[in-house]
Amino acid sequence: MNPLARAEQAVLGAVFLDPGQLERLSPWLRPEHFYRPAHQALYASALALRDRGHPGSTAAVGAVPVSWVADAVTEAGTRTRGLTASYAHQLVTACPRPEHAVVYGRMVLEGAIHRTVAEHAVRLHQAARADTVRGGTEETLIRADALTTVLADLARRWGTEPRPIAPPVQPEPTPWTTAGVDADEEFLLACLTARPAQLDAVVGWLRPSDFGDPGHQQLYRALGALHHRGEPVDQLTVLWEVQRRGALTSGALDAERVLAVCDPLAVAGSAEHFGEQVLGAALVRTAAESARQIRGLAENAALPAGRLIGHALHALGPLDEVRRRWHTARTGPVPDKPRPPAAARSSPGRAEAARARSRPRRTNTPAPVAAPVPASPTRTSRRSPA
Repeated sequence: MNPLARAEQAVLGAVFLDPGQLERLSPWLRPEHFYRPAHQALYASALALRDRGHPGSTAAVGAVPVSWVADAVTEAGTRTRGLTASYAHQLVTACPRPEHAVVYGRMVLEGAIHRTVAEHAVRLHQAARADTVRGGTEETLIRADALTTVLADLARRWGTEPRPIAPPVQPEPTPWTTAGVDADEEFLLACLTARPAQLDAVVGWLRPSDFGDPGHQQLYRALGALHHRGEPVDQLTVLWEVQRRGALTSGALDAERVLAVCDPLAVAGSAEHFGEQVLGAALVRTAAESARQIRGLAENAALPAGRLIGHALHALGPLDEVRRRWHTARTGPVPDKPRPPAAARSSPGRAEAARARSRPRRTNTPAPVAAPVPASPTRTSRRSPA
């Protein structure tokens, strides 16, 4: 029997031996945190009996009536099948020390954290795969929000702050098939070559890393550099800029492909539309990579629960960044909150403090006596004509 199963048995045994331990466990340990359905049913039954005021729920250690265990088993039998009174007594013998119930409960919660994070990461990955096929983002965003909410709730139950923590070693990203995305990327690059002025509409929220094809990333960088310097943009200038950046020698692109993708006659359309398609695909692709990393972290049983939550939130960071830019592309930038007027921002206390700082300080030294002003001479004679 693995340590997690023994911890679940020890928690239930402590509850049967000392029902008062429920007051210490119930605020953060829930029935769904147990792995075995029988253990979930027994813990839920003990909570239900306590809420109904069962006499055994307030009994002291050593004076617990037999009806407390018997009624818990009967109540649990309505939730699952296969429970017997002998198994309840086996749980009692599996508890080393009833006063250590909180420690056993944290073992159960830590196992539930690993299991819950892994389940939600799998759901997020599946949603990203499905959105890739149908070309959407709705299900991916729903699953991402659910995972973020679950991480915050688990952090609260574990007693830590839900803040991102970078892992010591960053995992290597896995390749992602972009067969359906390449067309949108090529259409976008063709639109930008034909009408470079459209770059102003997409450069604020579209990044080279949003392109799934490495060659398309280099082409977008070249187009952006030419437009930024104010140089002409056409097939030849883009090819020359790509060559200057070393993309032709690295094997990411070749001259024929550059000329074919940047053909201005290949497509005509809105760069913003194709840019949104490219960014939406990048969002789904980033979500799948974040889900893969989180699942790998959750499957590491040696990773403490607090660090698992922090590493998982850190893995969701790139998804949050792409999501903010995707929102900007669809609805525009979020306006800044208007600042209140100066009269509203200043309180009477702050104003009085400011006036007090500006007043001269009173001292005990006497004020200096001003020197007497000499009196003007009296006119005793008439002024000479000179």
